[in-house]
Amino acid sequence: MEEKNIQHDCSRGCLVERTPMGDLKCTLDYSCSKLATYDWLEGLGDQQGNDIFEIRFKNTHKGYFRNDSGTPLKVGDIVAVEAASGHDIGLINLAGPLVVRQMKRHKLNLETYEFKKIYRKAKLLDLEKWQEAIAREHHVMIRARRIASEEGLQMKIGDVEFQGDGTKAIFYYIADERVDFRRLIKLFAAEFCVRIEMRQFGARQEAGLIGGIGVCGQELCCSRWMADFNSVTTQAARIQDLSLNPQKLAGQCSKLKCCIDYETPVYMDAQKDIPQVNHPVETEDGPVYLVKTDVLKGIMWFSYDPHSMANMQPVETGRVREMLAANRAGNKVPSLVPKQKNNGEQNGFRSAAGEESITRFDKKPKNKRRKNNRRKNGKPDLQNP
Repeated sequence: MEEKNIQHDCSRGCLVERTPMGDLKCTLDYSCSKLATYDWLEGLGDQQGNDIFEIRFKNTHKGYFRNDSGTPLKVGDIVAVEAASGHDIGLINLAGPLVVRQMKRHKLNLETYEFKKIYRKAKLLDLEKWQEAIAREHHVMIRARRIASEEGLQMKIGDVEFQGDGTKAIFYYIADERVDFRRLIKLFAAEFCVRIEMRQFGARQEAGLIGGIGVCGQELCCSRWMADFNSVTTQAARIQDLSLNPQKLAGQCSKLKCCIDYETPVYMDAQKDIPQVNHPVETEDGPVYLVKTDVLKGIMWFSYDPHSMANMQPVETGRVREMLAANRAGNKVPSLVPKQKNNGEQNGFRSAAGEESITRFDKKPKNKRRKNNRRKNGKPDLQNP
């Protein structure tokens, strides 16, 4: 019975429980908190950020607040904080010296940042209003989508976030072009009787809200841990020599995969040691053409046919520099074709054909000689008695 009264609000990282006495109990749930941060500076004293807290709200909505009242607070407490009008309810996600480092990471100046206030710890009445506002969010989102569709606006309402006191609602929408939603705000205000704020977010944020499994077999990065999204261009794919296939490079949000940017700095550093080959290299057997480059291994592959990848010859980058220097001096380099080739392995590529017989899974024929000997000796056939 107690398990039925427990709800997991993963969009806020909150565990909501209704006690047998009817009271409401809300706690921070780290198991489904996407924006949870490990405090590796816990226990270290720092007077500079002692009264500053990082407070999380719904999804990727975070903020930095100052505790001027001196109320003893800790990570996991639910507090009532200052808002544009009224108050909002949030969970303390981070406290202590690491908050200052987080602000520097987001390029926020500690001296000039306008901190809002933390009023108090959330009381039971605050929690009740907060949960009532949260219960309205899904119904309001569905109704808002219908109103936007009736108005013929090319936009999609992706999510709705109510303020803790229920007097304001933030509508997150997706649109490819500029949308005039002045009339839409009036319709929303008349329909839902709250103050309206419109915020635009991208397809990557929407994929993070919906979630899913990527081609790697793991949960999407945007729904698991990513909160800051950088623009991904096709230049990152060209640096890694990836095939510019939209079906392979695009993620579930129909945008270029965020993971393309993960290895781009490594390839950029490795390409600094790769010489530029802008023309064929003259050898004793004729000109050779650069076909492909293995950036990480530092190996460049050349072929005597510019339109074919057959009989490619690997050359290390140091040897390529020597070849280019010899050509600039007017000399031809020796042939790239090795004098002897191994039968099993050629140019670093090994074929698995012939290692195992393709008939190894076939059924072996029965031993007829043994069967005939049993018949001659008058012994019964064990297989056909």
